Amino acid sequence: MSLTFWLMIVLAVSVIIIIAGTTKLKLHPFIVLLVTSYITGSLAGLPFEKLASTITTGFGNIMATIGIVIVLGTIIGTILEKSNAAIKLADLVLKVVGRKQPALAMSIIGYIVSIPVFCDSGFVILSAVKKSLAFQTRKSSLMLSIALATGLYATHTFVPPTPGPVAAAGNLGLENQLGIVIGFGLVVALVAMLVGYFWSVYCGKKFKESGSAFENLLSDPVISLPSGLKSLLPIITPIFLIAMRSVATYPAKPLGEATIFAIFSFAGQPVNALLIGFVLSLFLFPRLNQETLTGWIGEGVSASAPILLITGAGGAFGAVLKEAQIGDSIGNLLAGYELGIFLPFIIAAAFKTAQGSTTVSMVATSAIIAPLLSSLGLHSQFDTVLALMATGAGAMTFSHANDSYFWVVTQFSDLDVKTGLKTHSVATFIQGTVTMLFIYFINLIF
Repeated sequence: MSLTFWLMIVLAVSVIIIIAGTTKLKLHPFIVLLVTSYITGSLAGLPFEKLASTITTGFGNIMATIGIVIVLGTIIGTILEKSNAAIKLADLVLKVVGRKQPALAMSIIGYIVSIPVFCDSGFVILSAVKKSLAFQTRKSSLMLSIALATGLYATHTFVPPTPGPVAAAGNLGLENQLGIVIGFGLVVALVAMLVGYFWSVYCGKKFKESGSAFENLLSDPVISLPSGLKSLLPIITPIFLIAMRSVATYPAKPLGEATIFAIFSFAGQPVNALLIGFVLSLFLFPRLNQETLTGWIGEGVSASAPILLITGAGGAFGAVLKEAQIGDSIGNLLAGYELGIFLPFIIAAAFKTAQGSTTVSMVATSAIIAPLLSSLGLHSQFDTVLALMATGAGAMTFSHANDSYFWVVTQFSDLDVKTGLKTHSVATFIQGTVTMLFIYFINLIF
């Protein structure tokens, strides 16, 4: 048996362990990824005395690059949720788009809110807005649910500082190019959002409302909302600063090398940008007391813990794959099949469909494909960004019964499982597939 063939078997075993551990055994992904790292390294022939150091180094390296970014991003999302700033953002979009296009409004609201807020939380937060809008416009509640769900899902999968794309960027060596990732992510996510919007309109015509669709849709009691500016600044400021750093540090130095360059070079570093966003989010606090300063921030820190563990374990898994040269060996073999940009999509889609978590799918896939990029013909930084986008497209495909988001959408939309599969699950499949075709088209052009 050749070494390459054996390493392919090792990789296949690793994937099976990850899928079986997270789905059948219901183990936490951190434990599954950590144990898989040991098994993979042992089967690949890494010296036992070197295995532990490889795993801890891989864990530490990924935490050093994006750990603080994930924590700060999660805290900002929690503050936006607790302060009702997410609802204020929804109100702003409704005023711009108008109530005559409620599905488009919900798609755009989801697209914006899910940049800092997890799609699961975003759907829960905005369910009241969706129900109120359905009641006021007498439009299909199902249509608005799918529009909101797919809008949230789009930026959740493609745009940092959401943990999935941030972790994948770290594995692919793009941690210092998050501005470029955000720029591409916003464009790709826009395509995914529009696909979801058109599908939601179709669903509104195709599927009948359940008997309870318009029950209890009266507007919620009046709640206190922060100002639009306060709600927007924690989101747009970090994105703007990170993007401007990418512009400032471009080899041509379009902003020069003096004061402006120094400002954006410093403030646009992801950790610094997110810290500034966090400071701006403090203005959303209705009061400064133990509930907000300790409770809200503490809840954000707690929510980031499992994400950090999964991301770190993914970095450890990637380090083992790299040290064992599994990627190089398999990459040389796969190069002859000319899968190119479709390989990360296929791997991520397999992970997502099998085990349900978009974040785990992106972390594991990016760790696998990182050493394969050159053999796939993806040499430049631009190619690497496209590989990240392809990974995200695969990680959308598709959300079903093993995905917590599927249950959030169906339960908060009064959808039975069968209807949820026909509407939400099919929507995510179409989103991922069409988005991948768009990424492939961009790859062909450039």
